[in-house]
This record gives sequence, structure tokens and C-alpha cells, in this order.
Amino acid sequence: MSKTNLRRLGLAAMTGAALALAGCATPFRADVARFQTQLPAPQGQSFAIEAANPALQGGIEFSQYASLVAGELTRYGYRPAAPGEKADLVVRMDYGIDKGRERVVSSPGFGDPWYGGYGFNRGFYRPMVIRGPNGRRYVHGWYDPWYWGGFGPGWGYNDVQSYTVYTSGLDLQIDRAADGHRLFEGHAQAQSRSNDLQQLVPNLVEAMFTGFPGNSGERVRITVAPPEKR
Repeated sequence: MSKTNLRRLGLAAMTGAALALAGCATPFRADVARFQTQLPAPQGQSFAIEAANPALQGGIEFSQYASLVAGELTRYGYRPAAPGEKADLVVRMDYGIDKGRERVVSSPGFGDPWYGGYGFNRGFYRPMVIRGPNGRRYVHGWYDPWYWGGFGPGWGYNDVQSYTVYTSGLDLQIDRAADGHRLFEGHAQAQSRSNDLQQLVPNLVEAMFTGFPGNSGERVRITVAPPEKR
């Protein structure tokens, strides 16, 4: 088989593999920092959830996210305060996303994927490995595993591409209702290609409550699997 035909065969295989990978959901990663002091062990204490931003209080969207937090707290042994009941704990929640920033990436170039070398110089990118007709393994294409919501710089040869990266965040504070004493503070932040809060906030909530309440002062990276893999 000629070198030209081998190249065409290789590119066809790479294209098919790229499309297959593009259809796969990517995990969500968030950096979570949590601080606590005298947070009571869950023994059925009641809680009420409020919006840190008064403009969000009573909104349908806020209520949707608050129900996720309530579900997590209930799972850990706390309980929602009954109507008219004074809660033991007050939980304040805030969330948001920035306007995004552009990131420009230039692909390093791979040359001839069948007979030449490749300029793979970004260690945190994961290569796509393809086995050629002669049994050898070749590397082509890459994606950025840290930016949830799609591939990073894309696929191609010696091209320059730009895309928008958004930073989303979730803040959570728990106070003792009797005297307002702060018991817990949590901050979760993530970068993504998506700015859809309806997808991002549930992931941030799950990251916040993974290993809750955590070690005070510790910052950890939490990986949330796609829904179909949970």
C-alpha cells in the first residue's frame, strides 16, 4: 500500500475516533475548599436554606438549587425545618458564573502521522492512540480534560483555535440560628466550556457535599462522573 493511501486510511480512522470521543460525556471537576468550627454531628437538627443574595430569595431557579442542597443535608442526617418551626441551622447559598474569557491555543503539529514524528508537548493533554495497519501505535489529537463540556483546542494540524472558558462557583455557609455563630463555609469552583447554570450548579452541589464536611482548611479537587456513569 502506498504512503498516500496509508495516510488517507490513518486520517479516516482518526476522524472516526474523534467523532466517537466527541459523543462521550466528560467528567466534571471542581476545586472545593471547606472550613468548619463546631459543626454539630448530624442528629436530626433542623435547617432552613436562604439565598445569600436577597434578589434570589423566592425565585424558582433558586428553589430548584436549594432543594438539591436540602437533599444532600438530609442524606447526611439533618432535616428541613417544618413550616412555622424555628430552624437550628441557617444555610446560606450563593452561586454564579462569570462572563467567560477567551483562550487561544495553537496546535503543535504532528507532521506525517504514519512515517514521521509528532510534536506532542503538552503533558496534561491526553493523546488518542490509533493502531495502524502495520501494527504500530500512533498518537493523534488531544483534548483538555480539565474543561468540562467539550474538547479543548480541537483536532487538526498546525492550526490556531480559540474558545471561551467560563468559571462558575458555589458558596455555602451554615450558621447556628440561636446566635448566628458561623459553623461551616464551603467554596466550590469549576472551569468549563459551558455557561449553563442548570447543568453546572447541580455538579457544584454534588462536589461540595462529596466527603462533607471535609477537613477544615483543605482544598481538594472533586471529580463528578457524568450522569450515565454515576
